[in-house]
Amino acid sequence: MWRCSLAASRRLAPRSAPGVDMRPQLRALASSRRWVAHDDTAWYGQQLRATTILSVRKDDKVFLIGDGQVSLGNHVIKDNARKVRTLKEGVICGFAGATADAMTLFERLEMKLQEHPETKRACVEMAKAWRMDKYLRRLEAIMIVCDASVSLTLTGNGDVIEPVDGIIGIGSGGLFATAAARALIDVPGMDAESIGRKAMGIAADMCVFTNKNWVTQTLETRPPEPPKSS
Repeated sequence: MWRCSLAASRRLAPRSAPGVDMRPQLRALASSRRWVAHDDTAWYGQQLRATTILSVRKDDKVFLIGDGQVSLGNHVIKDNARKVRTLKEGVICGFAGATADAMTLFERLEMKLQEHPETKRACVEMAKAWRMDKYLRRLEAIMIVCDASVSLTLTGNGDVIEPVDGIIGIGSGGLFATAAARALIDVPGMDAESIGRKAMGIAADMCVFTNKNWVTQTLETRPPEPPKSS
């Protein structure tokens, strides 16, 4: 949907002379590229992609799950894609977005992890490069990166977001999966994997771009350090 702010419309609209019909010029202006396009499906400035990736952190586990559906417009062209991968030992990642763009970002993030072994530092450096580099900034994807101690969301706007509750959902069904996981996180007897699978099932039932052919990864989290004796 094309929208324009009031100030912009006043600035861009041609001034009319007495007795001159300005409607043709205004119609041409409304269809021009000078008007700003706002997409209601944008999330953190990124287009919501047709997939669902969910990360759940609870107790001593981190569970990352992604569906396998690949859509081209309104058509399903593949149902077993792998959108959840291992970057290196102890670091897992999932993506929503164009496959070629995501593969390029995976390679760049692997390079950053070699330069900076700490996952959070590597993700910050990756987000800086993603934001500033003329080539990388054109890549359209959203990523979840997890290790034993931290879960992060990376976007092309330079965002590196760590959730308070350890739950991250991205993609077209990400909000459904996140809401379901948050509702289940305090249920006794449900670990990270059972919460993730149940939440993804709910998202798959609600989002037509998400199927139930899932790829999963699990990490064991670090036990809390005992308090130092005085």
